[in-house]
Amino acid sequence: MEPDERARLEKLDAILRSDELRAEIGPIVDRVCTALSQKPEALMTWEPIPLEIFGEGLPPEIRSGWNFVLRAGADTGAERHPNSHQRMMTLHGSGDMKVRALHDESPTGAEAGVWQSNVLVSEPGAPLERRWISIPPNVWHRPVVGRDGDWVVISFHTVSAEELIEEKLDESGAGTKQKKYVEA
Repeated sequence: MEPDERARLEKLDAILRSDELRAEIGPIVDRVCTALSQKPEALMTWEPIPLEIFGEGLPPEIRSGWNFVLRAGADTGAERHPNSHQRMMTLHGSGDMKVRALHDESPTGAEAGVWQSNVLVSEPGAPLERRWISIPPNVWHRPVVGRDGDWVVISFHTVSAEELIEEKLDESGAGTKQKKYVEA
């Protein structure tokens, strides 16, 4: 990890370790967990987090914050964000954020080949690299959750909530389709 990226993640980590912040985001996490429990067919649920909750210390390139809850046993499939750098940490539980090589931008490359495993945990004493991941734009990634519990994460992006694009393979596997998590 580059020193400037490590410093950025350390800054975000310090913000998220605050008891005051945890109290602020607690109701959001509860809502997103409840939404997942009410949608048995859903692999995950999410909600943007207002940036004001994080205070003044966010790095200037952060334009949106999110809470995602991924269901135990879920593999949500390969995705990438063509317009955003994603930085994500585990709040509760654990999961494996598999990533592909930076140079592999082909749609079929999202499914083929070897994925690099990045098992992330919520243990406060674990090294930064075991709690956080930094995923540059256009890098294919695939969250995989163990069967022992849901995976609760906080994710930061370099575009606003309304601009965040998720790209996945289309049903045929020959191309991709894009969607936004939030419609403006």
